[in-house]
Amino acid sequence: MATSLLPDSLTAPDGSAVLRVLSYNIRSMRDDTTALARVITACDPDLVLIQEAPRFFRWRKKLARLAAASGQVILSGGATAAGPALLCSLRATVERTEDVLLPLTPGLHRRGFATAVVRFGGARLGVLSCHLSLQKDERYEQAGMLLDRVAALGTEHVIAGGDLNERPGGRTFRRLADGLQDCWATAPWGGEYTSTPVDPHQRIDAIFATKGIEVLGCGVPHGHPGVTQTDLRAATDHLPVLAALKVPASWTTAQGLS
Repeated sequence: MATSLLPDSLTAPDGSAVLRVLSYNIRSMRDDTTALARVITACDPDLVLIQEAPRFFRWRKKLARLAAASGQVILSGGATAAGPALLCSLRATVERTEDVLLPLTPGLHRRGFATAVVRFGGARLGVLSCHLSLQKDERYEQAGMLLDRVAALGTEHVIAGGDLNERPGGRTFRRLADGLQDCWATAPWGGEYTSTPVDPHQRIDAIFATKGIEVLGCGVPHGHPGVTQTDLRAATDHLPVLAALKVPASWTTAQGLS
């Protein structure tokens, strides 16, 4: 359970930024969308890394409705990334976005990444939302593609997260944690287990950050103001992961060169 509040979002005089980042599998908005919007709103995130965004009929309208109801705007993804999506607050200055489709294995679900490069104050960072395969070998290969994509974003600092479909002891999870900070393991806060809301017993959703980012706290926002157990159970079949992260100002921005 959360024993203290996470820091609020802010931009410091040196250009660094404290961000709230939420990762959430929303199960194609097939559950209580009002409860879902309340949970997101209460977490007050700067970035929302979504998995299982709507992908079919009028999917953009559905995602836009959720963004508006939770004080966000659509950044990238959705059907064009095979499910992952990114939302952001109006604090973000958007530099670029890209939806990436991963190689399709016959008989398995198409997967993809929603990515973006954004700025908050003087902090420039890459962002990636993912939903990895249920098949273990494909999942492991996708983790490698994720790390390659993190490197290809061209930013010193990157936040990546999503539904890994694997627990921390698995080789895919370990592959990601070897290359990036596992934010829960670095600064645990709130609850650990993300599946299922009715019987939380496993951590298969996570937020990762590159080494230069300071993790101030990360976990399931049990006890966070405005987040109720009733809403968490009604919103979807996963629990969200909320992190507070301090991102340093980029050197070029701090020097006024870009």
